Amino acid sequence: MSTPLLDESGRVAPRVDWRESSPSTNAELVAAAVADPDAWPDFSVIVTDAQTAGRGRLGRPWTAPPGSALAISVLLRPGVPIDRLGWIPLIGGLAMTRTVRWLLADAGMRAADAALKWPNDVLVHGLKVCGVLSELVTDLSVVVGAGLNTGMTREQLPVETATSLAIECRRTYSVDEVLARYLRELRGLYERFTHAGGDARSSGILADVSAACDTLGRRVRVQLPGDTVLEGVARGIDADGRLNVQADGRAQLTSISAGDVTHVRLA
Repeated sequence: MSTPLLDESGRVAPRVDWRESSPSTNAELVAAAVADPDAWPDFSVIVTDAQTAGRGRLGRPWTAPPGSALAISVLLRPGVPIDRLGWIPLIGGLAMTRTVRWLLADAGMRAADAALKWPNDVLVHGLKVCGVLSELVTDLSVVVGAGLNTGMTREQLPVETATSLAIECRRTYSVDEVLARYLRELRGLYERFTHAGGDARSSGILADVSAACDTLGRRVRVQLPGDTVLEGVARGIDADGRLNVQADGRAQLTSISAGDVTHVRLA
């Protein structure tokens, strides 16, 4: 595939590097930012539609046929206290949720069919179209990576619980259309967050993430570290970005900072 024009994306980010192929855009950007930080300013981007050794949550492999998905990694240097960085993946997930909603609406579909699944998956009709994975570069820098299924056909989907933009929008978009829309959404949320010193409540990020999060109010099953399973109802997101779950048979809430969350469908 020839290198796509990325004019609109280049107006949003100071550096946008296209890779014909990449084992992992996150790994590439982390290594580049450490080796030559001056060459990679805040909000620099590496993107490809042929990632060969990507990783999802809990180290799961993430690969896709060339040309069927976008792997997007953005370097963020927010300059906020390290205990606020847990909001970065949620911000990435919200930015992609808004991007997918815009694309659905543009294609004449229901924007509300796209939602955020805590902490950072984007679903359409309950099917995963994108996952977000953030990695710490230094104590104050983060690479936020997004794997978005763009042109996948039903036959190419890795699992039955996945979907793609091509399936849901019933049309295709250029790399620059999708990337520029995501970067604009991400930059707007990121700047609100950093201008508030990483305060998710005063910046409005907590309210916006909560409004977009389809996990809230649902029965969930959470696989916690150490093979512990928690089942109950997701009641809210706290100021640290943790999911508050009311476990079955308990009045108090349990705050979840990390875990594999499954939405439980009621019979």
